[in-house]
Amino acid sequence: MIEGRELANFRKQLLGWFRQFQRDLPWRRTTDPYRIWLSEIMLQQTRVAAAIPYYERFLEQFPDVHALATAPQEEVLRLWSGLGYYSRARNLQKTAQQIVAKHGGQFPAHLEDALALPGIGNYTAAAILSIAFGEKLAVLDGNVARVLARLGAVRGDLRESKPWQDLQKTADRLLEQQSPGDWNQAMMELGATLCTPKSPQCLLCPVMQFCESRKLGIAESLPEKRRKRATVEVTLAAAVFTDRKGRTLLLPPPKDAGEKASADHVPTLVSKMWHFPTLSVTGDPAGNLLAFLRKQFPNAQITKPQLTPVGKIRHAVTYRAITILPFLIELKSLPRISGAKHVPLSDISSLPVSNLTRKVARAALALVPANR
Repeated sequence: MIEGRELANFRKQLLGWFRQFQRDLPWRRTTDPYRIWLSEIMLQQTRVAAAIPYYERFLEQFPDVHALATAPQEEVLRLWSGLGYYSRARNLQKTAQQIVAKHGGQFPAHLEDALALPGIGNYTAAAILSIAFGEKLAVLDGNVARVLARLGAVRGDLRESKPWQDLQKTADRLLEQQSPGDWNQAMMELGATLCTPKSPQCLLCPVMQFCESRKLGIAESLPEKRRKRATVEVTLAAAVFTDRKGRTLLLPPPKDAGEKASADHVPTLVSKMWHFPTLSVTGDPAGNLLAFLRKQFPNAQITKPQLTPVGKIRHAVTYRAITILPFLIELKSLPRISGAKHVPLSDISSLPVSNLTRKVARAALALVPANR
């Protein structure tokens, strides 16, 4: 695609641009592999602006791999709460524990060892090892793939196996061997700030003269859109108990029974975290919820008139479009159930909860004063 003297100029111009105009991000002020690894995991499926405060709070609580490895998982999840994709946090701690147990508390500097850690694939390993250790490994993520697709006017679904492998070979060939960490960050920065999915800023691009899609006038139409998975509609009913002290009841994280998760699998939808009593419903949501609650809390003596509809809440988890129908249930005292906790409805974030659960709590809080 780009070879010889052109390749040397391409590398020089991109690196020069990056070193002059790169964003000042906290993980770019260090070569500590622990901090770089943490940032890379947080930035998966998360915007930079959203990740920064979490990154800083996480480091304040867990300044090194030993602190993370020995922390209670509930505290790790609580600090992650709101970032979503909670398997990242669980794998992060599992990896920390393996690093302490098998690598003396030091992030492994060899590719094979890094790839053996939970939650670390080819991209994450290449990013950490190139930035922290100067390993000559080229990264390929969505941003880099988009840059490469436009540079080479590559058509088709980039995520299919053969195109992705070809893009990795291209990334390997373009890699600046003398500065692999800066090079990888420059490619990602270009995709994140100028060569964006919509309305790429080609006139500001430091390597626009090398871009085939710009010459052909098709930069905005590449990469070609992937065929999306069909949306599945899911309806949930949730019970928000409150007592006279403004407390509510949350159930503990569901245990993994090992079954294959369906589209309406409640443990998956609440991210296997603390949650309101919730079930998937069809037909009469209040009737289904009441039957569920009577089974869960046989001593609570709940009646249908006690279920006050809160309204409809919209939420999305991957391909699922979720409608949540919360019902407020005001009681003198909250039901007692093994493992459940009573916490202030206004402060459910004292426990690790998902964004879905946060939305339900906010909607219920808006109704409580009106009822009282």
